[in-house]
Amino acid sequence: MEEQKTILLAHGGGGRLMRDLIDRLIVPALGSPNGPLMDSAILDLPTGKIGFTTDSYVVQPLFFPGGDIGKLAVCGTVNDLAVAGTRPIALSMGLIIEEGLAVEDLKKILSSAAQTAAQAGVRIITGDTKVVEKGAADGLFINTAGIGIQIENAQIGFERIRPGDRILLNGTLGDHGMTIMSKRRDISFDSPMTSDCACLNGLIETLLAECGTEIKFMRDPTRGGLAATLNEIAQEAGAAVEIGEKKLPINPAVRGAAEMLGFDLLHTANEGKVVVVVSEAAAQKALRVCTAHPLGGQGALIGTITAADGRPLVELLTQIGGRRIVQMPYGRDLPRIC
Repeated sequence: MEEQKTILLAHGGGGRLMRDLIDRLIVPALGSPNGPLMDSAILDLPTGKIGFTTDSYVVQPLFFPGGDIGKLAVCGTVNDLAVAGTRPIALSMGLIIEEGLAVEDLKKILSSAAQTAAQAGVRIITGDTKVVEKGAADGLFINTAGIGIQIENAQIGFERIRPGDRILLNGTLGDHGMTIMSKRRDISFDSPMTSDCACLNGLIETLLAECGTEIKFMRDPTRGGLAATLNEIAQEAGAAVEIGEKKLPINPAVRGAAEMLGFDLLHTANEGKVVVVVSEAAAQKALRVCTAHPLGGQGALIGTITAADGRPLVELLTQIGGRRIVQMPYGRDLPRIC
């Protein structure tokens, strides 16, 4: 049979074309499952707690400097499992493909997803494929779900956060969001920007191995950025959060782009960053562990948990010595970034 150059609506009809798409393109790209293609994959797991998460990805454009929707889908789900203190082991992937998507583009996206999963040590073991009419999906939407096994010495929860705990960030803010915006608006800068899209499970496992229960809480600051994550910590822990503007690691090109386009980098999405709340006693050790890892070289201790004294809030100590309340973002400055 002659290979199709674009995805047809008939590829989602449940017949021969769909089977051909799955057998000839999707399964070879993502890896063969254990046994026949069933509606659900059966996994033999050791006894104990597992993590389970799901997310959907609708980023536009599908390809961007530093990644694509396939890499993003794998990284996002792996990171959601990792920050919960679990070791990611398996993912599902559901594809909603718009009629007319170039098969070559789909091949690239699937290859990227498979490579990212392999690098993270996880397998894509089950999934689903649908094709919708032209104009209904903006090229491709991806849904992923993932499971992970709880790491033995991980005790992650808002209830463990106390005044005096420190806040660690593993690198620069806003890289993903500003890269997507510059690509979407076809704006070029002297210093090209690249998405920080990355799987953080290796870094997080190393932090947990070295610092154990001194790690109190973790969250990846994706949509809503650092501001949303810190406000959630303050609200759920009944505490106040104080961060220093001078301590925030920011790529100069990203800072310049944000200033030119009018974006607040505290509200801008990240896809390869983790916010870690760690005890004061272990803060310097956690920082050393972080900066020794390839994904944490620009890590910094950016703030402290303090007593709420009335109401939970997040405050930024500005470079000129003032204080500014950092509000929870009302919506999203930049939609369709993940």
